[in-house]
Amino acid sequence: MNYCTKCVLPETFPGIGFDEDGVCNYCRKTPIPTDEEKKEHLKRFEELIERKRGGPGFDCILAYSGGKDSTYTLMMLVQKYRLKVMAYTFDNGFISEQAKVNILKMTDTLGATSIFFRPAFPLMRHTFALAAERMLYSPKTLDRASSICTTCIGIVKAMILKTALAYNIPLVAYGWSPGQAPIASAVMQTNPRLQRISQRTVRDPLLEAAGDELKPFFLSDEELASDPARWPVNIHPLAFTDYDEDGILKKIEEVGWVKPEDTDPNSTNCLLNALANYLHRQRFSFHPYAWEIAGIVRSGSMDRDEGLHKVCQDEDMTMVRYAADLLGIDVSG
Repeated sequence: MNYCTKCVLPETFPGIGFDEDGVCNYCRKTPIPTDEEKKEHLKRFEELIERKRGGPGFDCILAYSGGKDSTYTLMMLVQKYRLKVMAYTFDNGFISEQAKVNILKMTDTLGATSIFFRPAFPLMRHTFALAAERMLYSPKTLDRASSICTTCIGIVKAMILKTALAYNIPLVAYGWSPGQAPIASAVMQTNPRLQRISQRTVRDPLLEAAGDELKPFFLSDEELASDPARWPVNIHPLAFTDYDEDGILKKIEEVGWVKPEDTDPNSTNCLLNALANYLHRQRFSFHPYAWEIAGIVRSGSMDRDEGLHKVCQDEDMTMVRYAADLLGIDVSG
């Protein structure tokens, strides 16, 4: 298979094309911010933090999976920016036990409030089995994440916003890497109208397949009609760092975080990730992390050879079968 000679996107990625040097169209049209632009974005980010910090309630709600990136984000928010953080964890029933230990240990160590949202396991098992076995979403929706991850992320985003509105929390934070949220989009005011449209891409096919039991996990019409002034600002603090996986792991391990041994190489919290990646590659012939890793490589935060290894490495079939067994589905064929 041919890959972009600059990033790691393969020839099977939707809409891709290569020039005579083997550089893909996504690399050619994606601007790399200059140091001055980075400083300007950082200045605006820190000014926003200063304005929003210090209210009577929580300053920020963080989507906290217990993985390396969200843990490092929690450290930044608490230690560097001195925010009062609600660390919100969607326990979908498939979080590594070590990740759960990490969540409680890190929130206690750093002084953040931990909130777990755990729906009934049979419902989650059924939901993720549907996401694994069916084509619930449009192929375009799955350019940047597997069907299983898209389902989980859709619920997380909605529940985070529901909670932020309920508690009047002005900032919503995610531990997105620079490959998921480039610096130019690292601070964004939530737009209720756009949120309504965005939510439909996951909610509507999911409710059609799994039923209305999932409806409370998404924003209601009443919530979507809330005063726009009450809606939080989305922030992605890792966009303002020199993203370095090894450096992140070293820093969070120094405060007691322990890397799980039962998750695949691209996840430090989820038991379903190996299965999700395997099924995505079987269906679409490209790794669901390809877009994110390409962005990190493009930014200079990861060596291209390392990125290629990540998107070419086969899944551990023991982990794939284990996850399939958890969902009650068959991957033997």
